[in-house]
Amino acid sequence: MLVSIKLAQSEDIEQMLALQKENLSQNISRQEAIEQGFLTVQHNFALLEKMNLLAPSVIAQAEGKVVGYCLAMLPRFQQDIPILAPMFEMFQTIDYQDKMLSKYQYLVMGQVCVSKDYRGLGIFDKMYAHLKETYKDRYEMLITEVATRNTRSMRAHQRVGLQPVHEYTSKEGENWAVMLWDWR
Repeated sequence: MLVSIKLAQSEDIEQMLALQKENLSQNISRQEAIEQGFLTVQHNFALLEKMNLLAPSVIAQAEGKVVGYCLAMLPRFQQDIPILAPMFEMFQTIDYQDKMLSKYQYLVMGQVCVSKDYRGLGIFDKMYAHLKETYKDRYEMLITEVATRNTRSMRAHQRVGLQPVHEYTSKEGENWAVMLWDWR
């Protein structure tokens, strides 16, 4: 099965949202969340379209269908996703190599997902490699946060090059790891 990795277009957003919906933590069993990982944030079409116009996301497609995505997110969208506000605030307090994270030119990984039928084929790694190749000349690093109980996602992010630089517990009781991939 041929899978192509490319930058998302507006016409891909509905399929990205459908894939997101299938993998939100509230839409899968607890066992599946433990074994396969899960998504926390739900986006809408208008927001993804705005994000994609300024920093196109990376998608994986097979037979014309979106089977994976990496949501590229510029810091300017932090007010549009309230659940992420604490993460951005934290960037002003986390020291990385004698400088606060917020002082770097960075891109945020807003979310990453691979369709259940396409997991284990290296698509996650290929999407991240494409993301780095696309944005490494404009940004010094990629930053994201991963729920530490999402062990599959933690391992996958470390495998492609992201490293935890800070951990915290949200007011909802979720433990998070702030992770970054230094592209310098």
